[in-house]
Amino acid sequence: MQIGPVRTKNRFYVVPHATAMGMTALEEMIAFRKVRAEGGWGVVCLEETMIHETSDHAPLPDPRMYDDKYIEPLSRVVAAVKEHGALAGVELAHAGASGPAIYHREHPLSPTTKYPHYFYNPIAARSIDRQDILDFRRWYRDAAIRAKKAGFDIVYVYCAHNLSLLQDFLDSGVNKRNDEYGGVFENRVRLLRETLSDVKDAVGDTCAVAVRFAVEERRRASSITALEDGRRVVEALADVPDLWDVNVSDWAWDSGSSRFFEEGQQEPFIDFVKKVTSKPVVGVGRFTSPDAMVSQIKRGVLDLIGAARPSISDPFLPNKIDEGRQDDIRECIGCNACTAEVMTSSRIRCTQNPSAGEEHVSGWHPEKVPAAHDPNASILVVGGGPAGLEAAHTLAKRGYQVSIADAGSEWGGRLVRERRLPRLSAWGRVVDYRVGQLQTMPNVNMYLDSPLGADDIAGFEADHVIVATGAKWRGGGVGRHHDEPIPGQDLPHVLTPEDILDDRLPQSGSVVVYDEDYYYMAAVVADRLAKAGCKVTYVTTASDPSPWTHNTLEMVHVINSMNEAGISIVVGTSIASISEGSVKVNRLLDGADSEIAADAVVLVTGQVSEEGLYHQLVEKREAGLIRSVERIGDCLGAGQIAQATYDGRKAGMRFGTTTK
Repeated sequence: MQIGPVRTKNRFYVVPHATAMGMTALEEMIAFRKVRAEGGWGVVCLEETMIHETSDHAPLPDPRMYDDKYIEPLSRVVAAVKEHGALAGVELAHAGASGPAIYHREHPLSPTTKYPHYFYNPIAARSIDRQDILDFRRWYRDAAIRAKKAGFDIVYVYCAHNLSLLQDFLDSGVNKRNDEYGGVFENRVRLLRETLSDVKDAVGDTCAVAVRFAVEERRRASSITALEDGRRVVEALADVPDLWDVNVSDWAWDSGSSRFFEEGQQEPFIDFVKKVTSKPVVGVGRFTSPDAMVSQIKRGVLDLIGAARPSISDPFLPNKIDEGRQDDIRECIGCNACTAEVMTSSRIRCTQNPSAGEEHVSGWHPEKVPAAHDPNASILVVGGGPAGLEAAHTLAKRGYQVSIADAGSEWGGRLVRERRLPRLSAWGRVVDYRVGQLQTMPNVNMYLDSPLGADDIAGFEADHVIVATGAKWRGGGVGRHHDEPIPGQDLPHVLTPEDILDDRLPQSGSVVVYDEDYYYMAAVVADRLAKAGCKVTYVTTASDPSPWTHNTLEMVHVINSMNEAGISIVVGTSIASISEGSVKVNRLLDGADSEIAADAVVLVTGQVSEEGLYHQLVEKREAGLIRSVERIGDCLGAGQIAQATYDGRKAGMRFGTTTK
């Protein structure tokens, strides 16, 4: 497809997305982007790349283009992408009021004085004057020239996600100016129009100029909606850029998790764009189904299928579709483990694709693995959850003789039950992909309903044993706050997630769900109980409900869903004791005690590894009865599913090597 002066080889487009690599992890960035081009994507873009130090997101690591010294390193990213025939794009950005002012200590910039959207920094963005506007336009031009020198094919102007000075100018709720850049719509769109013109002049006829624009602001009241100013912007600038990259704002809606958003959820907001512009349109929607992708094109919603998370989960998605290998696609589960690492300034990771972010550091490839050092060597994997399945798959791809056994009647470990909880069905793809792959491999034996003891395993005479027996939710209430069991924890109406997962629910009445896990389980349990007709109170020692979900961009949706379900939320509070009919709670800020009625209590305070078998096998190894043994996944230490699949990949890759 033609995009301005450049042409992409297909309609698969990796949109700009964060990686938490930036300029400090250049080799990691090069390897990460290169493998996506290798996988067949026609365009591979870099994330927000800052045009000036006043926009720097440090400590969040983003690329930079505000000095000539960044041209050479970013040209290496471009070369890696182009090596496989893809176009390289870069998203030039200024964060405006959302710049945290940590790295450079300058005031953030805004059309009018305001505090940052995303950060708690006690510093206000200053209102920019006419000279600042001229400087801003010059920064964009200079950055665009550097991007051209670095070899980029597509140069972006960024106006999305509540992370853009240009977006702030468009929003009448933020822009309170009374000059030619504020007030009426024509004035508020002026700076975006001028910036697009400046960038086009800067790059000439060798680079395409794209605009990334959020047509609808969904977090808060705004004039930018698909029915109002969002549409007016596209109409006013319809044929100015060479490409429209359209989405919704902010990030929690644009990259909404599968717990709250279906595939293609942005279509109702962006489907007007192609009707008002003759230029190509790209958009996202966590597209994993080839049929859904084709439908977007055939129905005239999009010209190019944009992807961030699906390209992380399976960098080779385009090639697999082209080769008719749809069953081999490693579909994104929408858990947003990727965004969590970005939010914590860590290298990007993926639950489905444990090689993501490890391409350079560990030398891992999503499709290629080193050959077995001895193809006759046999490995027994005990436990068929995410870690065990990934280890078995990796080892089998390498050419080893692999047997995997699970005591249950279904593959999946923790996900056998978790995928049946409200909003978690998509997570089952972790199991479905790996089981589907293993079932086609002639060097794999799979055994369900096969509980194995240490003596059974010793008699198996495998060259190596991997124990992946998972973890169980603990009782007693011991967790982050309580080092000892909560008084009353042994009463018959006190439950754990194990009970809920096995459908042992309170029949009715009031239920307190107590969260010291801090991720998804307590909120999902509360949702399950509310749907069953219980009156639920969610209590947590954290200052926010499900606090880790801030990093997975879900917290606002968790809170909204709790409110819609009628679940009461009590934060910053611990359970002091449990009695029949109530719990005594303690407010952590001031120590005040109170009581909450409770016919049942569910303690979600942590998991305990099922490690007994592993320690028995260590004794067998020391006695010379088995050759080698290791443990992985939740059996090693309970955590996210992304950690389990990483452990499985690591175990599969290091067997037969000296790597630790």
